[in-house]
Amino acid sequence: MWKKRAARMLYFYMVIFLILAGRLVQIQLWEPESFSSHHINLLEESVRQRSQELVIDDGRGRILDRKGESMTHEDLSVLILFPFLKNASWPVEKVANAVGVEENEILQAVKQAKAPFALGEPKPLSLTSSQVQLINSLKIPGVFAVEKKFEKQDAVAKQLIGVLGENETELSKRYPDRSLPLRTQIGISGLEVSFDEILVAERKSQLVYHVDGSGSPLFGTKVKYTGITNPFYPASIKTTIDLDIQKQAEQLVDKHGIKKGGLILLDISTNSILATVSRPNVNDKDPFKGNGMVNLMLKEQIMGSVFKTAVAAAAIDYGLDGEERLYDCSRTIDGRPDQVYQHGLLGFSDSFAMSCNNTFASLAKELMEIDPNILEEYAEKLSLTGGVGWRGHVFQIANFSQLPDEEKGRVFISDEERNDRNYVALSGIGQKEVRATPLAVANMMATIARGGEKEMVRAVSEITYKNGAVMYTFPENKLNGEQLSSGTAKELGQLLREVVVNENGTGRWFSELPYEVAGKSGTAETGRFKNGKQLHNKWFAGYFPYRNPRFALVTVNLDVYGHEGGVNPLFADMVTFLSELNDQAN
Repeated sequence: MWKKRAARMLYFYMVIFLILAGRLVQIQLWEPESFSSHHINLLEESVRQRSQELVIDDGRGRILDRKGESMTHEDLSVLILFPFLKNASWPVEKVANAVGVEENEILQAVKQAKAPFALGEPKPLSLTSSQVQLINSLKIPGVFAVEKKFEKQDAVAKQLIGVLGENETELSKRYPDRSLPLRTQIGISGLEVSFDEILVAERKSQLVYHVDGSGSPLFGTKVKYTGITNPFYPASIKTTIDLDIQKQAEQLVDKHGIKKGGLILLDISTNSILATVSRPNVNDKDPFKGNGMVNLMLKEQIMGSVFKTAVAAAAIDYGLDGEERLYDCSRTIDGRPDQVYQHGLLGFSDSFAMSCNNTFASLAKELMEIDPNILEEYAEKLSLTGGVGWRGHVFQIANFSQLPDEEKGRVFISDEERNDRNYVALSGIGQKEVRATPLAVANMMATIARGGEKEMVRAVSEITYKNGAVMYTFPENKLNGEQLSSGTAKELGQLLREVVVNENGTGRWFSELPYEVAGKSGTAETGRFKNGKQLHNKWFAGYFPYRNPRFALVTVNLDVYGHEGGVNPLFADMVTFLSELNDQAN
């Protein structure tokens, strides 16, 4: 009996031994770098447990403004201290004198440290080049002066740039043929994701110090540097953003109380984004909380009277812009007395300047009778639909898009609407299903300013190697499709200027600005209500200086009550700022 029991016990222990041996083989030989369903890198974890590491550069490529200044990070020379110093005897007074702080401040920081750190974090003490040389000349183990990469606390254009995150499944899916550390950060939104393949880190630079279980030095006091030695990588992208203009734009958007909306500013000559602001802003503590990650400048919005610009273009080309014809601008589009506006009889130009709904509803219906597709054709000619962000062939990517989150805009959603006079009348004043992104509206203004030439909008101008050499330049690409004639564009420009100079024009607010402005206002009913009151989208879109156009600007305030504004003073302050900036440059 006892022999059978012993045999069963022996058999049981042999099974356990074989299971453990198999598990050991799995860990040591088969899956040391991707263990379990969580794909844990046991080699990395093993090294991490017996070392103290300080990452000085995560290895990801930089995102730069048009002048080459980093938009997301800054490199600072800082004092690095290792926690084993708390148990060592070292000349702290020399270090304190070198960096200009009290000895006790350094000792307290070391005492509280559990990992290597930069003195003063999260606002690290920045050292001069002479201080760096002095610190390193002391050759104190565990004390270093190095250049370290820090995230900017006042980063701007957050929705355009996007956010990063760790996602092992997505990392493997995105880069199946590349051996990247499982904790590599990848782009989740914005330029970070569209340019992720360029920016993604191959490895990081760090200081590594091997320690025992108590945190004491394991192999003497030598700190090892592991880092990037390739002079070409990581590559960076140079955006078209002007950091000085961007910062001012963000301050002005907040100053004028834009809670949902923002602005977008284009350089007309290169058709590039100089500044873009979207509110609400990204929540730094939790980017996925709320709607801050959504770039509203790339999302289609109800346009309101801004769309009258496209109707006007069609009217000009089809000979419906005669000034001898008068429209009753004291009536609504269905012929009833207007309870708000009593403009009387107006011609075509005055109707545009004062944004008469009855005029453009009537013109839209007449154009529909000529061809039901006319409004959509002219929306496309003015780049309001179809998408305007830069796209094209880059390296092996046939249809690369700089702004993949951009929506395309529309006028109608069905043939029924396209052929219904009531729908067409409402569409003619930018209501019903008429949508466009603020980016597309800004590009419409730039298109008119260029005499009808349609171009793609760039957010990035170059990809550069680490040493600054240019890897790739994004050319100024034309947009496909028909465009306005130069004559029609010129007449549209005159109408847009009349909006500002006409004493009753909806843009008279801008008549005394340092730059001559041409533009169009818009107030759209959204169909959404708050506290029983209708919400509106408020717009002003234009370009300046009128006679020598340089900038196209759109300001927009979304889902606000009818009496709320913000877009006009915001537009005016941006024009004034750009004029002053030009004066300083000259």
